[in-house]
Amino acid sequence: MSARRPGLPVAVKMRHSAHYVEEIISRSGAAIGRMIPIEQLQTNSDQPRKDQGDLRGLTESVREKGVLEPLLVRYLPESGKYMIISGERRYHAARAAGLLEVPCIQKTADLQRKDLTPFEEADGIQALAERLGLTHEEIATRIGKSRSSVTESLSLRSIPDPIKALCIEKGVLSKSQLLQVARQSKEIKMKDVVRRFALGMLNREQARRERNPDRKPQRALFRFVPPSNDFKLTLQFRKNSVEREDVIQALRRVLESLMKGDE
Repeated sequence: MSARRPGLPVAVKMRHSAHYVEEIISRSGAAIGRMIPIEQLQTNSDQPRKDQGDLRGLTESVREKGVLEPLLVRYLPESGKYMIISGERRYHAARAAGLLEVPCIQKTADLQRKDLTPFEEADGIQALAERLGLTHEEIATRIGKSRSSVTESLSLRSIPDPIKALCIEKGVLSKSQLLQVARQSKEIKMKDVVRRFALGMLNREQARRERNPDRKPQRALFRFVPPSNDFKLTLQFRKNSVEREDVIQALRRVLESLMKGDE
């Protein structure tokens, strides 16, 4: 009888020597993460994509390192099994690699949850688009995000599975970093960017400049048009990226200046 194969090889250590699933549990009390026997998992019959593509590279990665990114699953009380919400390629690769169990996160898929990784969010958005036939604009309206944010999330799905595993292993999981990884032209460049992000040798702006060395930095713009359409407001910032709080502070300064002028 062959030795039992776990879902994650003993030699592989995750960030802070903790299993990735356990780390996610610590960030979200609602999510339930654990190793689930592969025979208790079932694929989603409503999943439009039937062809999983070439799994040889992913299978080899799983055989060597285990499944580094947990599958999202939902418990089905009627069958006593867990239906895969996202991660079917990892599931098939794990079966091919001979694993008996895989790391899973059991929860209700909610694209507005703040504990979803960018990869999980991208999978959820793709599933929403395929099952309901929604455009990026329609998805953005449903989940309360901008169309550009939805498009950016979907672009992360172009990152090859071995690179995704490397991102997880190295702790490179912010969306801004992953977008720079996805925009690299070759897989070898993706690996280099991931490793330099992990070592603190590269930040997002440096990665952008490396891709477009001759391109001048663009200044961030904030535009607002009210429903009445009786005016348009445009704010241009000196820096090329701003957060919501930056816009609020700028508007406050504008109001303070106008009020002083009225005195």
